[in-house]
Amino acid sequence: MQNILKTIWLFISSFGIMFAVLSWLQEAGVLSNADGWWKGGFALACGTILYLLVPSQMGD
Repeated sequence: MQNILKTIWLFISSFGIMFAVLSWLQEAGVLSNADGWWKGGFALACGTILYLLVPSQMGD
């Protein structure tokens, strides 16, 4: 059970990190200010990639 909770926590953290980066880029004017679901969907996709590259490879 603890391993499942750790996996969920790391995945949510990866999503949060990517959402924050995209928000920062949007505020900086690098990304458009279009409203909608695109930022969340893109953060989910990039967060999944980030999770696969970093936390899932860390040892216990």
